[in-house]
Amino acid sequence: MLSTFGHLFRVTTWGESHGPALGCTIDGCPPGLKLDMEDVQHQLSRRRPGQSKLVTPRKEPDKIEILSGVFEGVTTGTPIQMVIWNKDADSRKYRQWKDTWRPSHADYTYEAKYGRRDWRGGGRASARETAARVAAGAVAQQWLQARYGVEIVAWVERVERLVAEVDGDSVDRQSVDAHPTRCPDPAVAGDMAELIQTARIDRDSLGGVVGCVARGVPAGWGEPVFGKAEALLAYGMMSLPAAKGFESGAGFNGATMRGSHHNDPFATDDQGRVVTTTNHAGGILGGISSGMPITMRVAFKPVATIARPQKTVNRQGQDVDILMKGRHDPCVLPRAVPLVEAMAALVLMDLALMQEARASFRDTPSS
Repeated sequence: MLSTFGHLFRVTTWGESHGPALGCTIDGCPPGLKLDMEDVQHQLSRRRPGQSKLVTPRKEPDKIEILSGVFEGVTTGTPIQMVIWNKDADSRKYRQWKDTWRPSHADYTYEAKYGRRDWRGGGRASARETAARVAAGAVAQQWLQARYGVEIVAWVERVERLVAEVDGDSVDRQSVDAHPTRCPDPAVAGDMAELIQTARIDRDSLGGVVGCVARGVPAGWGEPVFGKAEALLAYGMMSLPAAKGFESGAGFNGATMRGSHHNDPFATDDQGRVVTTTNHAGGILGGISSGMPITMRVAFKPVATIARPQKTVNRQGQDVDILMKGRHDPCVLPRAVPLVEAMAALVLMDLALMQEARASFRDTPSS
């Protein structure tokens, strides 16, 4: 189960960065979903390398192919197998580092765990694995939208010291994708782009924060005690490469607030629905969705591959210098946006199916 995520909506990813292909198997997708493959491809295009001057120049079309589980454009309920063929892998530069532990990479830890590793482009530890997650997440997003009207939008909120002002109640993907940084704040997006370009010129890298909101999630999703919605969201987000922090709702800022400010008062809206007048809880109470927008943030570290001389050791324990050259992102944030959306969708669809199963049992009259 090392590469499988979810309970009822189960996604298994497979493949390596420089292998012939990578992909995923989805088990548990309900039948009858009219799958829009153009939308799935669009999400992959938002993640793919080579899309702008701010990301790695590796040229991968990331064309998705479905091998099973969909007939006449509709899901059948059987496992969905999707594959993405690698077209522009170049392993030559990595051969010289196959016996050297690259700083802040998973080279040493994979070797410690398995006794061997695929040194080509990071192998299974490469962020290229996330293309399969994005494909699976796109399927989940379509089901959530069709069945419940759920809308998931992520955006770049911070790059190093630059912080955007984003209204989570109104932000949409069109405004997010309007700039290559995927920051919907025009006053900050240009400065972020300049900062990323400067880091590239300096042969360095940057980290930052991706914000995300899921709107339209009904009340009742989430499983106490160890299946809390924010716990599963944190688990999913922290499985992403380079992810180093997760916040739900007010997050760490909530630690600086008093209860009289942090508490979200209940009220009813003009349609008689229970709402809260504020949303510091981020749409989750007791680990269960409240019906308010679910808000979260994911912190990503600076990309580990930088074209500067660094100190490290090799397999023999000898001190060596390393200068990594090749194709890499100076900042992972613009391409991380569809990753965060995908993981949010995978968690929420799994919780939705669990709640539907629970509701069918709950609503069955007892004998």
